[in-house]
Amino acid sequence: MPRTPNTAERRRQIVIALHAVMAEHGYERASIQAIARQAGLAPGLIHYHFKNKEEILLELVKTLADVAQARYSELTAQARSPDERLKAFLDARLGTGAGADPQAVAAWVMVGAEAVRQPQVRQAYQQVLAAELAQLQGLLTACLADRGKTTARVSLLAASLLAFMEGAFQLASAARELMPREYAAGMALRIVDRFIDAEPTSDDSPGKV
Repeated sequence: MPRTPNTAERRRQIVIALHAVMAEHGYERASIQAIARQAGLAPGLIHYHFKNKEEILLELVKTLADVAQARYSELTAQARSPDERLKAFLDARLGTGAGADPQAVAAWVMVGAEAVRQPQVRQAYQQVLAAELAQLQGLLTACLADRGKTTARVSLLAASLLAFMEGAFQLASAARELMPREYAAGMALRIVDRFIDAEPTSDDSPGKV
């Protein structure tokens, strides 16, 4: 008997195809026919697994978030301190070494553009950013506490770092040649170090006597 196709694997194949077509032509020109050609499937199979192109894009949002988290998990495996875990996070998102995927960065920038126009994409995009923000805040809180610093402004630092990251993604996609090589991860870490150094110790924070 013929083997029954694996639905999860087929959906993954379609999402990867959208990713590839978007990287070359943008989301607007990523038609169902173009996605089908890239995936080596009939257009009818695309519609069987996904209601429309937006639904594929929503799945791609989850996939890109999972890829970024997997890279962080790999880089942080040997981390032994809060500073090392934060560096692993920044390297995972902004580093250009092994495992970096410029196409994934470009796709994420396009997701952000579609989030402005499509409410469902905006919701999925914001969910990913909320998780990133919470993870950053946890990492930064640990770094501040490890150095005996107050954590009163950690949410502001986390939000600023997230904004830095999103801006770096945009520049990497649209103006890579204008930016110094490998500036983003290193400068993000310096920003954090200087912020933490400038913070009062926890004993000097408001309310302490």
